[in-house]
Amino acid sequence: MHLDQITPLILTWNEDPNLRRCLERLSWAADVIIVDSGSTDGTAQIAAGFSNARLIVRPFDDHTTQWTFGVDATRTDWVLSLDADYILGAGFEQELAALPQEPGCDAYFANFRYLIYGKPLRSCLYPPRAVLFRKDRCRYQSDGHTQLLQIPGISGSLMTKIDHDDRKSLTRWFASQDRYAQLEAEKLIALKSADLSLQDRIRRTMILGPLVVFAYTLLLRGAIFDGWCGWFYALQRMLAEVMLSLRLLERRLAKISNR
Repeated sequence: MHLDQITPLILTWNEDPNLRRCLERLSWAADVIIVDSGSTDGTAQIAAGFSNARLIVRPFDDHTTQWTFGVDATRTDWVLSLDADYILGAGFEQELAALPQEPGCDAYFANFRYLIYGKPLRSCLYPPRAVLFRKDRCRYQSDGHTQLLQIPGISGSLMTKIDHDDRKSLTRWFASQDRYAQLEAEKLIALKSADLSLQDRIRRTMILGPLVVFAYTLLLRGAIFDGWCGWFYALQRMLAEVMLSLRLLERRLAKISNR
């Protein structure tokens, strides 16, 4: 596949701590689209320092609409969708260039290496994500606090990993997780019991979710062997589940009080 057939797409909002490192690994791209939600930090100035980057400001409504807007703004057949805290691993663009010129896949998934303050963890809970896709075949659909890419045909997997290395403040992380928890709580409440996965059933108990995630991350996924960075990650994952439990409980108590 020719690299000029691929447009990297990034969503941003106050990504000063991350964006430069992301863009430095995209020098191979002729055009990089950045859809910004109105950053007030140095995000726009960082983007302006890269001649291949094109920043478009659009007020944020929801992630699905924002991604869809960005996809429509690209001019190539293929889109490489990235968060600002993603850093392409060494050899990623070479793997893209080696893909068949007429691939039978509509999308390709990438696996991630998770970093805490620059230190890679042995393992993480971050799932593979469809990052490379044909814009005429795939579209985003909302799913709780995130969005899912609808892939009508065959998908493949890329071998080169992407680093997830978010350097934003812990205060920003708390604010983001609370927004995610509200959206995820609405999704879980709306689902019928028969449609719940095992993970969602555990989360709906409001008690087991934080305990299971903490033990699973620290012990079964080996975060305990990553020192304090591993503890930091395990506690983050547990706190994210605690926030979700609180939002679920908030809705249950509100429903009881309104009877």
